[in-house]
Amino acid sequence: MTKIEATRTGLDLAPDAKVGIIAGGGSLPVEVAKALAGQGKSPFVVIVAGEVDRISDFDAYEQATLRLEDVGSLLPTLKNHHVTHLVTAGHITRRPRLSAMRLNLGLLAWVPSLLVGVTQGDDTVLKLFVRRVERSGIKVVGAHEIVPELVAAEGTLTNAAPRKSDWRDIEAAHTAAKAIGALDIGQAAVAIGGRAIALEGVEGTDGLLDRTRQLRGHGRLAGRTRGVLVKCAKPGQELRADLPSIGPQTVEAAHAAGLAGIAVEAGRSLVLEGPTVVARANALGLFVIGLPAAEPAHGD
Repeated sequence: MTKIEATRTGLDLAPDAKVGIIAGGGSLPVEVAKALAGQGKSPFVVIVAGEVDRISDFDAYEQATLRLEDVGSLLPTLKNHHVTHLVTAGHITRRPRLSAMRLNLGLLAWVPSLLVGVTQGDDTVLKLFVRRVERSGIKVVGAHEIVPELVAAEGTLTNAAPRKSDWRDIEAAHTAAKAIGALDIGQAAVAIGGRAIALEGVEGTDGLLDRTRQLRGHGRLAGRTRGVLVKCAKPGQELRADLPSIGPQTVEAAHAAGLAGIAVEAGRSLVLEGPTVVARANALGLFVIGLPAAEPAHGD
């Protein structure tokens, strides 16, 4: 088994730096907060209302809760808490409802981004978000810069390795994932029998894998076994805001869908709860591998 590891080029923060975390769902914001606290940089956590799994995970830190519709209050809140650097971590399942927003001067600064965000994909929205925050003087940094040990390493991470037939699926799913990524649709695809059979949409990776599970009974997949999930960054993606990630739940869902393994882009993807991911994949007989990155590991 290859140990999950990454080049430890963590962020070199000034002594007076204060890091804010916009916390969505999943374990990533918790990992980022713990890492910062371990470095003596207790973070300020902005909890996105309705998205965080367990608010109690952040009890030890300064915090504020913000609805997506209150985005106009975000920058003043960060400034009031002397935040110099900002990390976005965790998944957010919806977009702000324009009808629920209260008009104020703070909101007016976000109007151009909000109007574009109504019709564009996630990466376009995140790029606009990063630009707006950095215009205010706050530096946006990636979660991978705070917890570089979560970045997927290249090579096989599990006891099981892909078979020759699995590589056909990996290549097909990788090509499909890059194609939908170029359209700012999603970051993942599933291939079975050497061709892509399902693409990630607004439902996310869990929804994609559940759909794959249901497709096992489809006549065109009759007799087809194994298959692979591939996740990779979108071409030209803003890597500081939305690196593709997998975790233990991904492994469980891939197994339930009858897949043989998971491939992610090394250096441009995160493996959350890495030891648990590897242990569970080994127990279920799945492989997890890191593919060579197709682009330099930096954002726009």
